[in-house]
Order: sequence, then structure tokens, then C-alpha cells
Amino acid sequence: MITEAANQPHLFQPLIVKSVNLRNRIGVSPMCQYSSTDGFANDWHLVHLGSRAVGGAALVIAEATAVSPAGRITPGDAGIWTDQHIEPIARINRFMKQQGAVPGIQLAHAGRKASAARPWEGGAHLPDDAGGWPTSAPSALPFGGDLWKVPRAMTEADIARVQKEFVAAAGRALAAGCEWLELHSAHGYLLHEFLSPLSNRRDDSYGGAFENRIRFLMETTRAVRAVWPEQLPLSVRLSCTDWVPGGWDIEQSVELSRRLKTDGVDLIDCSSGGNVPDARIPVAPCYQVPFAERIREEAGMLTAAVGMIRTPEQADDIVRNQRADIVLMAREFLRDPYWPLRVAKTLGHMDKLPPPVQYARAW
Repeated sequence: MITEAANQPHLFQPLIVKSVNLRNRIGVSPMCQYSSTDGFANDWHLVHLGSRAVGGAALVIAEATAVSPAGRITPGDAGIWTDQHIEPIARINRFMKQQGAVPGIQLAHAGRKASAARPWEGGAHLPDDAGGWPTSAPSALPFGGDLWKVPRAMTEADIARVQKEFVAAAGRALAAGCEWLELHSAHGYLLHEFLSPLSNRRDDSYGGAFENRIRFLMETTRAVRAVWPEQLPLSVRLSCTDWVPGGWDIEQSVELSRRLKTDGVDLIDCSSGGNVPDARIPVAPCYQVPFAERIREEAGMLTAAVGMIRTPEQADDIVRNQRADIVLMAREFLRDPYWPLRVAKTLGHMDKLPPPVQYARAW
């Protein structure tokens, strides 16, 4: 058991963000399941997300959920582009709240990485006559490799339309009972594509200088914040670096985070990479934590740390040393939906996270 220092944060200390009370500092990172038909959540999603809520996660963020059919990564992606999508999501959210978890959702548009096969079907772009669809992006530049499609460069009318799709999706997320909203501006998807000079070669007000490249995200954030209640958290996932010289980097991420804070963003979810196929990424345990630490310190923002966080000690150290405010887990939650319960026992915090009564005899 770890002895707590006075006022020192730790993994099982609650965190209040706006009106939302997280019971600990462990969250489920959005993880695509590629298991929807026409965007609808189903029993797989209920069990996938619900079991992590039962397992003690404070925040459960549903996978990248497309704001339009064209914004899906694959035909199996979750969606929230029609009111008919609301109730299946609401069903899952009701269950998660009953288990003490805060239900969240990540809104996304895949940009030039859309129209791909599911990972277990190869992950390559699908031809338009074989289940695929035309893609769009800031510039007519393909991602490369198996994602070979040349996207159509978006017009300003396209930009305005997609922003309206994000706003409409935010309204549906609220109607579905989501209490945490995240905008996906990472991993080479549309919002990230506008940020990076590697994928944005525009010469209008949405390209070129830093202020122009961030314009699409800033405008979208402000529009979403206007319909997303002030008392509920809004976060943005950033790829804090492209890991390529001349690309998006941590210095730009810090400055962008300062501006997003001014426009009502409450937390930056700090990831990296995904915008080009040949980036050399130094993957190692906790390799992305320095991004969360730097944005937290320099932008004065709450941050989430993600990426190869594997052990209870690593997660607890991140929070104790105030390198981030919350730890979002992905792979560990795939391996063990009850990871927080196990960690609570390991770190001597079962008083703060008792198991469900149905499972108590196992602990």
C-alpha cells in the first residue's frame, strides 16, 4: 500500500471537470471496433463499453464516431449522422452511468483515410465500386501506401458543411446522454490533416501560416462549444507531433492548446503520429507522456496521457508527478476490462473503488 502525501494527487483521487465528477483518474481511450452496420451501435458496443464501466473506469469514451457516412474510416465504423443513431448510444450510456462511469464520445471525420477496409480485411482503400466512396481532405494529396486514393480538395463550402455536421453530431451526443465530448484532431484524420503542413498545401485562409492551418479546428471547436453545454467537458485529441521534420510538432501543439483553452476546451488528449505512413516513431512505454506534461505546464490545460502505459506504477506515477491529470488506456483495457479494479487492489485503494457486489467474492 502506498502512503498518501497530503494533497498529492494519485490514480484513485477523484477529478472534477466542470460538472462532471470522475471517480478516479483512469479512462478508456476511444478504440475503433469496426463492428457497426450503417453506423449503429449494437450489442457488441454495449458489452465492450459496458464491461469497462463495470471494471471501474471513471471515463469511458466511445470510439471515433463519424459525423457523416463519408467521414467513416471503414464501412464498419460507428456513426452519429442521423437521429436514429441516438437511442442505441443512449442505451449504452444509461448502463455505464448505472455502473458509476462517465459516458463520453469522440466525434470524427476520417478525411483522406476514409473508405478503407476493416483492419482484419487488410485495411487498404476500397474502390468506389467495391464498397468504398470518394474521399476529401484539405489538399489533393493521398496518404500513401495501401491508402492510395487521391482525395478531393475541400472547398470553403465543404468546410462549412462538415463543421455543421460536427455541430449536429454534438447535439445528438447530448441527446444520447453523453457527458463528455471529444473532437478527434489526431492520427491523420481530417481535423489533423488541416493542422499539418505535410497534408495541408492550401493557399487560402485555411492553409499556409499556422493561424490559417488551425482555423478549421478553431472554428469547429467554437461552433461545437456553442451547442455543447458549458457545464459539460469538451476535450480535443491532438497528435502532438507528426514525428517528421517540417510537420506538425509539439511547439505548435502547445500554442494551439493555449488558444483552444480560450475557446472553451477543457482538456487536451495527447497522442501523436498517424498523418504519414513513413514516420519513425520511437514507440516505448509512456513515450507520449512528455507531450501531456509539456502542454499541461505551458498551456495551463488539463491533459490526458496515452500510449503504451502498461503497469499500475506507470499510471500512478504520471498522476502523482502531475505529468497529466488523467490516464487513458487502450491496449490494457482490451486485455483486461477490469484493470482499474485490479490496480486498486495492487495499490491499496479498494476502499476508493470497491468491486460490484456481483463480483465481490472474486476480490
